[in-house]
Amino acid sequence: MQHRAIGRILRHDRKVNSYKIALVRAINDVVLAYPELPHGGRPVAVPLRMIAESWIASYWAFVDPSAPVLQGPRARRDGRLRQDFGFRPQLTALREAWERVHGPSGAAGGWLLVQHLRVARTRATYDPSFLRGYRTTVRSVEKHVPMPLRYAGDGEWTLFGRPTQASTAVAEGAALLPGTDLSERVTTVPPGLWDAFREVSLWVEALAIHEWSLLTERTSGVARGRAYELLTERPDNRLPLDWERNRVMLAMDEGAPFHCPWTGRRLRRDGFQMDHVVPVSVHPFHELWNLIPADPGFNMHRKRDRMPGPDALRTAAPRLAATYAAYATVPDLASALVDDARLRFGVEPRAGDERELVRAVTDLTNAIATLRNVARF
Repeated sequence: MQHRAIGRILRHDRKVNSYKIALVRAINDVVLAYPELPHGGRPVAVPLRMIAESWIASYWAFVDPSAPVLQGPRARRDGRLRQDFGFRPQLTALREAWERVHGPSGAAGGWLLVQHLRVARTRATYDPSFLRGYRTTVRSVEKHVPMPLRYAGDGEWTLFGRPTQASTAVAEGAALLPGTDLSERVTTVPPGLWDAFREVSLWVEALAIHEWSLLTERTSGVARGRAYELLTERPDNRLPLDWERNRVMLAMDEGAPFHCPWTGRRLRRDGFQMDHVVPVSVHPFHELWNLIPADPGFNMHRKRDRMPGPDALRTAAPRLAATYAAYATVPDLASALVDDARLRFGVEPRAGDERELVRAVTDLTNAIATLRNVARF
């Protein structure tokens, strides 16, 4: 069974560093972000870039300039001291550059950074030199991804496909994730293995973190409990949402009506909060379809980190559609919603008919809540 193959990688595969564990966690993150992908029994092409982004988020906790944590043995070869993981210098430099501007980021800072830089409107707020450093780091990480892909499981290339261009993978019958450029390098995940990740996502996450904590304790001397804290810290909801809020207020000033999707209450420009449909603590989607004006009292005291249940989503559906329609009245919001919906779902909302996007958001929310066993209201 494919579930056992995942377990074997985490528990029994030979590991000289944390790459294989990080690979499993990254694939699991990708599946969770696209749980409703209609692969139709075909292999799924996963960009190495997405795996690299997940590694940046996970390894960020281990490159704190004041307290670095080893992830494998350091060795001297050819008169040079080799790092415990090959992209430590680049990732350390990236974190230092971030913290010079934004202050201490904590172990979860990498998750926020990756999500911000996936979204065009927030990526545009970063300094060009920092973006160049980020791209350099992503390319450096990508170079190290093929090794665990090759040796995961029994033998070589027994579980994941050899990296190839996305256009080649599609020509060979693979299903493509939304937002993937055809020129990107991808690996392929067999459909049965993809479905296994989906069905036992919560178990994979728990086992990967457990094994990663044990490895970190062995290689660095950091207690496994501390390693667990570093690996499980996730960003909270204190994300800067001024851009979205200001444009919603502009739409309100122009007469666009907004109602809380959860209570139905009409919202005023001085009486709403931007709510994440899928909470940041569950998955840090910073895309506009996930950001909805809501009743502050309900958001703070009832919803909090919970997710809407099926009945709440059914009731909210026409209000979500009305919110997306109101976004279309503000050019910046309209453009951002189209970009973000295409990135996540591969759909482009049509003005006056937001039902397809609402269905996609509802299906994703239900799937994530079920797979992660999240509390719902």
